[in-house]
Amino acid sequence: MSAAPPSRWAEAFFEMLSVERAAAANTLVAYRRDLADLSGFLVRQGESLETARAEHVEAYFRDLGARGLSGATAARRRSSVRQFFRFVMGEGWRGDDPSARVEAPRRGRPLPKVLSREEIVALVEAARARDGAQGARLEAMVELLYASGLRVSELLALPVAALRRQPSVLVVRGKGGRERLAPVGGPALRAVGAYLDVRPAFFPKGAKESPWLFPSRARGGRLTARRLAQLLDEAAALAGIDPARVSPHVLRHAFATHLLEGGADLRVVQTFLGHADIATTQIYTHVTQDRLRQVVEDKHPLGRKP
Repeated sequence: MSAAPPSRWAEAFFEMLSVERAAAANTLVAYRRDLADLSGFLVRQGESLETARAEHVEAYFRDLGARGLSGATAARRRSSVRQFFRFVMGEGWRGDDPSARVEAPRRGRPLPKVLSREEIVALVEAARARDGAQGARLEAMVELLYASGLRVSELLALPVAALRRQPSVLVVRGKGGRERLAPVGGPALRAVGAYLDVRPAFFPKGAKESPWLFPSRARGGRLTARRLAQLLDEAAALAGIDPARVSPHVLRHAFATHLLEGGADLRVVQTFLGHADIATTQIYTHVTQDRLRQVVEDKHPLGRKP
């Protein structure tokens, strides 16, 4: 059995994720954090990623539970650890998988938070109520997130050229560099059109143009996800919505849920969202079923509780 320098096993794994699987930067950060946590635990036991046995890895996952980590975090750690050791075995550096006996944590998958159509309208109106260029920009961002189901990273990475011609669909580069088409409705196009007139107000100091649809004077030259989250919090409060219920991802959830409630095909929604596995999209069918059940309980005479 061939062997590689033990200190290089993890780095070889990360290189494989980056080059062969085109993993996103955030995904690589998560894997590094997960393996570093396991490695730290093993070092305290006098072991390492290279020498760990099944009982050491099982002890690590028991320790996660003792630390009070959520089932979701434990599930992600298990996935990271399992993939690492499978990679190591595939390379012939180990002949066994010490993580093979670790069972997946039992957990219920939480339903995504969703805003109602009325709350979306209130949020758009609150964004529009901001003065001048600030209001035009925030309205355009809210409309695009809801109309197109974009991830926040996808929205902030949009080039200005993508919307200057008022397209009915956007070509979006999503996770893993995969491209997909995202719809753009009339209200979103109108909001973006109004924003483009005032967009130069956000150019970095001294710049006459910017490649980004949403430029900023901040470092990097474009709006940050943190700043967008702050702006959404402000708009939510103005709209009378708990800011904890509003985020770019919640608007993406609303996009998917409202499409399904309107009769859209699940496969179409999967394509719009850029989900590799339709099982990920199916979570929204549970959301719509729960909402329909609530409508029956609240509105139908026979559904009301005595």
